[in-house]
Amino acid sequence: MKSSALAKKAGLEEAGSSTARPALLLEWYDGHRRVLPWRPPAGQRADPYAVWLSEIMLQQTGVKTVGPYFEKFLARWPDVTSLGRASLDDVLRMWAGLGYYSRARNLHACAVAVLRDHDGAFPDTEEGLRSLPGIGPYTAAAIAAIAFDRRTMPVDGNIERVVSRLFAVEETLPRAKPVIQKLAATLLGGSSTDEKSRAGDSAQALMDLGASICTPKHPACSLCPLSDACAARQRGGQESFPRKLSKKSGELRRGAAFVVTRGAELLVRSRPEKGLLGGMTEVPGSDWRVAQDDEDALKQAPQLSGVTRWHRKVGVVTHVFTHFPLELVVYTAHVPARTRAPKDMRWVPIATLGGEALPNVMRKVIAHGIGS
Repeated sequence: MKSSALAKKAGLEEAGSSTARPALLLEWYDGHRRVLPWRPPAGQRADPYAVWLSEIMLQQTGVKTVGPYFEKFLARWPDVTSLGRASLDDVLRMWAGLGYYSRARNLHACAVAVLRDHDGAFPDTEEGLRSLPGIGPYTAAAIAAIAFDRRTMPVDGNIERVVSRLFAVEETLPRAKPVIQKLAATLLGGSSTDEKSRAGDSAQALMDLGASICTPKHPACSLCPLSDACAARQRGGQESFPRKLSKKSGELRRGAAFVVTRGAELLVRSRPEKGLLGGMTEVPGSDWRVAQDDEDALKQAPQLSGVTRWHRKVGVVTHVFTHFPLELVVYTAHVPARTRAPKDMRWVPIATLGGEALPNVMRKVIAHGIGS
């Protein structure tokens, strides 16, 4: 079924003629907007740098987790110019623990591009924003609407849920995305001729509504400003929207990690710039493979003089990535003070590991390896 047919089926034509919903939404937002580190007080224009930084951090990550990282980044690099002049290593170190590290690399590349190609000022259109590294359709629409009040509606997970319930969109995701996008656009407040269309406020109102009231489980429908017009509520099946296909989890991968200490130092290396956890710091390890046995993984141990045997720690370290779960067996060894690091590896003081760009999985490995 084509998007236009889906839209008609979902009630887009009727929705397009309604002006009550956007007004009700904005009235609710004016009294209930969330206080967020990147959101200015009501009536003040948003800083494009803060909007961009927060939107990149919020991809696949919750507001509570992002808040401290956002403030830490802003204190270190208060504008896109300072971030564009920073080193990628410094950015990765500051990002460590936030996950999905390709975002950090894209963040740095985008800042460099804004500084180099746009004199340190973000483009104010979706087209211009999408030309920048790491900025896709959603992020471009979010920045354009929130920072520049362009009449466009970004659709994140919260907005997707609110809209799919409001109009009872029966099509399953991801196929339903085009019709949800069209339906969401009908909720933009004002018009293109308004002195202030409040497009950004409309988008943030829907985001806040989804985060605080129209939640995935047990939505507080009695508090929702749009409850009387919600098709899913009228049916009594709010939690069944949006319709989703069952997800298939990736196969379990297994490997080994080698925690080597030299007195108060730890042996580490940097992962390749491209690929999973690109550019991050890790202890040496084997490949991560499906059905890999311990013997094969152990054969990939680093070659170090003075290591006659590896001590296997009891238990395994588990971690779940977006596309697969991982189990790592941890081996440890202690080497003499003058032992040299193998090629492309280095010794770092254990006391300064907090300053290394260690992903969460490696923090788990090190804690398991050097703990009691």
